[in-house]
Amino acid sequence: LSKDAVQMPRRYFYDTVVVKTEKGKQVNDTVWHKVRPFKLTNQLGKEVGIEDFGNKIIIADFFFTSCPTICPTPTRNMKRLQDAFKKTDTIVRFVSFTVDPARDTVSKIKAYGDRFSIDHDTWWMLTGSKDEIYDIALNEFKANIASGGNIDTGFIHTEKFFLLDRDRVVRGWYNGMDSVNLDRLIKDVVLLSMERDKKKKRNLFRK
Repeated sequence: LSKDAVQMPRRYFYDTVVVKTEKGKQVNDTVWHKVRPFKLTNQLGKEVGIEDFGNKIIIADFFFTSCPTICPTPTRNMKRLQDAFKKTDTIVRFVSFTVDPARDTVSKIKAYGDRFSIDHDTWWMLTGSKDEIYDIALNEFKANIASGGNIDTGFIHTEKFFLLDRDRVVRGWYNGMDSVNLDRLIKDVVLLSMERDKKKKRNLFRK
């Protein structure tokens, strides 16, 4: 019966939280891990945070402008994704975090984006505190786990794309240099766009 069922992108990580029961007793519970709010500076010099993306699906990656090897290819592929969703740009937003913020100033990341002709309105390249960016990468996006534990946590260099749903829950990671992975990412974005928003009440009596 399930052979034709639609398989939604899975959730990967959960957090342990302390909740109170009706009797006031504190017990441990688990909730799906959500990427926490943050404030960084985008390529237009504006301080922005994840909440500024609104009710959008997010595709994210990590880069640095002086990268001579991996970064240019995922950036070109991210641009292809941006172009693919251009007619439906209310669905998805793109974000790239520099892992070399000491050298990647606002002007440098803006020039880098211009080099690839990105749309700056729907794709933010972010710089800021290295401690903040690395905490986001390692503890929020779980970049080390996504890369099989093979990245240098002192200088993150990964080709992975990360997919967040509207609730900021990680729903997948993909090799940003592989066309098969990119096709899967596009399909997963479409699936997430059709996922029911649990925060909205359904009208069961609607005709």
